[in-house]
Amino acid sequence: MVEVSLPDGAKIEFDQSVSLFSIAETISKGLAKKVIAGKINGGELVDLSTVISQNCSVELVTDQDPEGLEVIRHSTAHLLAYAAKSLFPNIQVTIGPVIENGFYYDFSFNRPFVPEDLRAIEKKMRELSKKNERVFREEWSREDAINFFKSIGEIYKAKIISDIPVDQTITLYREGDFVDLCRGPHVPSTGKLKAFKLTKIAGAYWKGDSKNEMLQRIYGTAWPTKDQLEEYLARVREAEKRDHRKLGKSLDLFHFQDQAPGMVFWHPDGSVIWYEVENYLRKIYRESGFSEVRCPLMLDKSLWEKSGHWEHYNDYMFTTSSENREYAVKPMNCPGHVQIFNSDLRSYKELPLRYGEFGSCHRNEPSGALHGLFRLRNFTQDDGHIFCTEDQIQSEVYNFSRKLKSVYSDFGFENIIYKLSTRPKDRVGDDSVWDKSEKALSDALDEVGATWEVLPGEGAFYGPKIEYSLKDSLGRVWQCGTIQIDFNMPKQLGAEYVTEDNNRETPVMLHRAIVGSLERFIGILIENFGGAFPLWLSPTQVGIATITKSQDQYAKKILDHIKEAGFRVKEDLRNEKISYKIREFSLLKVPYLLIIGKEEVESNSVSVRARGNMDLGKMSIGEFLGKLHKDLETKV
Repeated sequence: MVEVSLPDGAKIEFDQSVSLFSIAETISKGLAKKVIAGKINGGELVDLSTVISQNCSVELVTDQDPEGLEVIRHSTAHLLAYAAKSLFPNIQVTIGPVIENGFYYDFSFNRPFVPEDLRAIEKKMRELSKKNERVFREEWSREDAINFFKSIGEIYKAKIISDIPVDQTITLYREGDFVDLCRGPHVPSTGKLKAFKLTKIAGAYWKGDSKNEMLQRIYGTAWPTKDQLEEYLARVREAEKRDHRKLGKSLDLFHFQDQAPGMVFWHPDGSVIWYEVENYLRKIYRESGFSEVRCPLMLDKSLWEKSGHWEHYNDYMFTTSSENREYAVKPMNCPGHVQIFNSDLRSYKELPLRYGEFGSCHRNEPSGALHGLFRLRNFTQDDGHIFCTEDQIQSEVYNFSRKLKSVYSDFGFENIIYKLSTRPKDRVGDDSVWDKSEKALSDALDEVGATWEVLPGEGAFYGPKIEYSLKDSLGRVWQCGTIQIDFNMPKQLGAEYVTEDNNRETPVMLHRAIVGSLERFIGILIENFGGAFPLWLSPTQVGIATITKSQDQYAKKILDHIKEAGFRVKEDLRNEKISYKIREFSLLKVPYLLIIGKEEVESNSVSVRARGNMDLGKMSIGEFLGKLHKDLETKV
């Protein structure tokens, strides 16, 4: 007799050993169609073929559960390898993990894949899915598994097995004629995999090491249903339209070139956005009691050694030398801020002391990791550091979190995700200090009314942190803001203050940033708004187009009024058709367009069109300026 306990408290008895799939069938046929894998006694996921022979608790995972979706995607990666091996017998399969929204598989092949190969492989995957072949889990000895893969020319698989710890079971999965190394679990049959799409081909080094062979990586996505797949592909198509690199070019905002890899050339209109964001954040500095500072771009090696960066971050630092001294271009701003703190004898009465800097940082990122404005070698942070006592941590974190929420709202982001990362296994400082710090962070989040989750062990070795992520108009999540407690760097760099009883103590250092990298944040803004920025961020806020040349003088008068009011305006007085002028301004996504013809001149008015070809009718210039000021106030 085997008794199975279910999550809802129900219990089912079986006369003999039973598989997880049979348990699902016993509960309902509907569940049996949806179930993908299961858990026994709260352990790791296992295949549905797993047999239970003693009393236990069972949780059945369906294709709608997040863990079930991961099983579907991992199984689809193996289906991809199966199809590729069927079409190209000489190909070698390596690894195929699950990633966000999909999966990939790396292959070693004697020629580059082409788009036609992708279509052929996907077609073959669909054929294999329709065959609904059973997927079998098998346990092999290490030696037999290595010899098997060597015998069929799968050298990479043999290497992977050789690196697996000797105490770990070697498991292979068989579907039809295809056998692959995998820990599992997998779907019970290929027929469970129906909603998938191969998306792109890329290069990838074996084990991510540029010294190894370049492999070919095929990416794909998989979902429980075809409707979910189509919804995702529609989001991808929309994201491609909003790609900040494409919009940066079409809107003439910035460009990149080989002579400065991972660094941005900002054009006039892009610079407008940059300075609007920077000046807005500068206002936030002032409102939050920060003093703006500016530190050298390059510092002596000895300082980076004291801070610990030279030992732990040297590979990502640009270095140079002069007069027998070694220097590093700063990858972050914090050591410089400590030097400002150390430049004078500080008293407890001065704390908290807040420094902010729009600090230009350089990091020697691998060229393959660079990605538009999102991953650069040179970027600027809205970097702030607060020197305070332990008792001041909570209030500082509360004030920061409250201000951050209003800043994100001004940029159009209302949905904020809060995550608290707690102490890792390897850390500095006493547990009592960590207890106090983690409580200060959690209490501050509660005080600001945030719903938050804990990431156990994800804190830095020097202190816990909060990460603030925002969700854009396409539902994508971007981690931007952070506040981190640091017990280590102030001590390493000799920061001290005089206490009330005339002793010396090391201050706590809080690292904070609201948007992080300004470049990356502007890239997020471009994609969130699809280039159609709210009025306050738009490079050109108003366009003026005349119907005939006879309105030029009046148009220039209107232009001067708008400029004097402090708005960014461009006119088009060319001898072109009005429809052509309207289209030109529309492509630039200008928020407002003023059409001026004979009637407007005679009535001393302007015809106003809002972005999206919305006709707002005729207005006096005073009425129109009032509307602009209202838009600025509300940040629309």
